[in-house]
Amino acid sequence: MAKTKKTEEKEATVAVEAVVDSKENKVDKLAKLKEKAKALGEKIDEKKLDIKKEVKILGSEKADSIVPMEDYFKSSIHLGTRVITPDMKKYVYKRRADGLAVLNMALVDDKIKEAAEYLATFDPDRIIVVCKREAGWKPVKLFAELFGIQSFTKKYPAGILTNTVLDNFREADLIMVCDPWLDKNALMDANRIKVPVLTICDTNNYTAGTTMVLPGNNKSGKSLGMIFYILSKIYAEKRKLDVKVPAISEFVDDWDSLIPPK
Repeated sequence: MAKTKKTEEKEATVAVEAVVDSKENKVDKLAKLKEKAKALGEKIDEKKLDIKKEVKILGSEKADSIVPMEDYFKSSIHLGTRVITPDMKKYVYKRRADGLAVLNMALVDDKIKEAAEYLATFDPDRIIVVCKREAGWKPVKLFAELFGIQSFTKKYPAGILTNTVLDNFREADLIMVCDPWLDKNALMDANRIKVPVLTICDTNNYTAGTTMVLPGNNKSGKSLGMIFYILSKIYAEKRKLDVKVPAISEFVDDWDSLIPPK
């Protein structure tokens, strides 16, 4: 059946109205998108303010830090691992985009000071430091030589604390280990004879058997160098020892050329 002229005009009108509605919908959608973009921009501005607060929490604005925060970042002491144990979660500030944990340096700075002051309550000839990880050999040896402290790198002699018939048997009032996992034999021996243990713990470490935790990156020579540099300074100061503590460049290779990581 052929369409009448009136029907054709009506269909044409409906088609035009549909096009107009479509354009109006696009305009409305565009307006809504602009509103969302504006709102998102406002949220981003608010986030910038939040980041300032977060940076303060991270510790970069901590006025009384033992060393400048920039030096901490140069040493990478704040960088943990991709694993965060329940024991170490409280020291973690956030994760980076690559999954690495970032330690809260305001807390770490406080804990290093606390650990150093605790260490200073022990006589140097009653302390043993153990560090199996090669990255820590240089700063550990320097720290030990400065104060006449016994240190064991590479390998911890089995039974040195527990077997009294051994020629190299030693008594100690404090054992310090650089990693409770790698140095677990020393940790277990100390626990057997109930000697307190000061432990440098990374984010992947468990703290069982530890008397005092010093949180920090224990995988890096830069970080361990920074830790033992600070321990040396505070130990000498608190015990009023006539010992000249070398510059941090003696504890960390190529210190002056290091650049803080992002």
